[in-house]
Amino acid sequence: MILINQMKLKPDAKENALLLKAASVLKILPEDIISLSIEKKSIDARKKPDIFIVYSVACEVKHEDSVLRRCANNNQVSLYKPVKYTYEITGKEFMRSKPVIVGAGPAGLFCAYFLSKAGYKPILIERGFDIDTRTKDVENFWTTGVLNRNSNVLFGEGGAGTFSDGKLNTLVKDKFGRNKEVLEIFVKYGANPNILYEAKPHIGTDVLRNVIKAMREDIKAFGGEIRFNAELTDITVSDGRISSVTINSNTKLECDNLILCIGHSARDTFKMLYDKGLKMEQKDFAVGFRIEHSQKMIDKALYTDDEEVLKHLPPASYKLTYKSTSGRGVYSFCMCPGGYVVNASSEPECLCVNGMSYSKRDGENANSAIVVSVSSKDYESEHPLAGVEFQRKIERNAYKEGNGAIPVEFYADFKAEVNGYENLNDQNLDDLMAVKPQTKGVYTKAKVSSILPKEMSEAIVEGIDYFNRIIPGFSNDHALLSAVESRTSSPVRITRDDSFESINVKGIYPCGEGAGYAGGITSAAMDGMKVFEKIISKYKPL
Repeated sequence: MILINQMKLKPDAKENALLLKAASVLKILPEDIISLSIEKKSIDARKKPDIFIVYSVACEVKHEDSVLRRCANNNQVSLYKPVKYTYEITGKEFMRSKPVIVGAGPAGLFCAYFLSKAGYKPILIERGFDIDTRTKDVENFWTTGVLNRNSNVLFGEGGAGTFSDGKLNTLVKDKFGRNKEVLEIFVKYGANPNILYEAKPHIGTDVLRNVIKAMREDIKAFGGEIRFNAELTDITVSDGRISSVTINSNTKLECDNLILCIGHSARDTFKMLYDKGLKMEQKDFAVGFRIEHSQKMIDKALYTDDEEVLKHLPPASYKLTYKSTSGRGVYSFCMCPGGYVVNASSEPECLCVNGMSYSKRDGENANSAIVVSVSSKDYESEHPLAGVEFQRKIERNAYKEGNGAIPVEFYADFKAEVNGYENLNDQNLDDLMAVKPQTKGVYTKAKVSSILPKEMSEAIVEGIDYFNRIIPGFSNDHALLSAVESRTSSPVRITRDDSFESINVKGIYPCGEGAGYAGGITSAAMDGMKVFEKIISKYKPL
């Protein structure tokens, strides 16, 4: 197979243009191309107004050897041997009991999926409910404000990523094919095949929910067991090794292999595990706000004013970084084109927000988190869970400021308050025509500037003003800030060794984002696969 890189076409190119372009690069007739598949697709808008769609394609051609010789001096063309994910069961030890996986987010689901296929019959326990029940609970919360502590935007089947944009890109270096395997499994269960090649793939909350349900049924068909409304409330450690787990304080299971895929918000579980002596440490993360702009403004700033060209392009997205004068990093996180700001709270009288998009990304606003780095220097103690308390403190501030609703403020007001100037508080959110909040959950106009420590708010102001140089209009007076984005990643790392087991309790495998080893849907899924690989290298199937 032959790989051709850097093939550029105009956004409005005809359907057969890619085939003709590939034939031209390879100096062959189109009919000499047996098959053609897109391996990567991205947008190059660096030299506006000229915008190109850039492709890498894999071609199966007649007389491959002679074509490669003819193109030997063309850096675009190379021999292509795609990496296929494989695994081998080499374990010799017997399992005393079925492996227990805690958490049905991407790490837990993919670990359960592969363990089930390989004959290990895992028990997957999830404190929340199945996706349909969970969706009803989430929508009820957004409407009424009545929170179910175990069934919400952060807890339940699919994990926190289920009610998000469903981004599938990752910065994890992957030479074993795990990344592609994750994407192919998503496609197998109903995702759009374009996630296999888009430079910034996303699945959308609406599609992801159906994919997860389909995965669940196959996990069960392969021999796995899934228990919902099943919270890990205790563990028993004997002679430095896990021996049993307790579910919902009343059901005890023998367990000599426990895979902890608990997610970044399982604060009560972190505490229980800490109290039981499991080694963990503080981890840096980031906090900030969601910022909303008109998606049309973002499209025109990053692409072009030409409406005809825009018809052929997806909603624009951005990734922005800045280093403040205080030395803190400020950056955009989880940008949601055509998305919504959602109330993602999971504890009473604590409020946090996240971004969510449907698969079409056709909402009026673009939103992303603008966050500032937080380190152990910002915590009030050296306790491993001090980062959790830092999160709680600012979430309580947000809840109080909005009286339970999402606090929203114009950027000009926020900036003026941070800098000690007069603000624009005579203006009303609902009367302004520029940008109106697109939220899931009740919002209210509030003093967002009172929620974070002043130094962090100052860094965010610096960052937003700097980002305006890159995206004109970004620091517009009437851009909207919503508070508070506090769950960017886990504030805790449950330490593990090269076997992926806890460094002080054997048989416990800290895994995924909550344990501090992943940062998003795909990397968490891949970490679940890595734990699966460690288990099959040690144990025989049941």
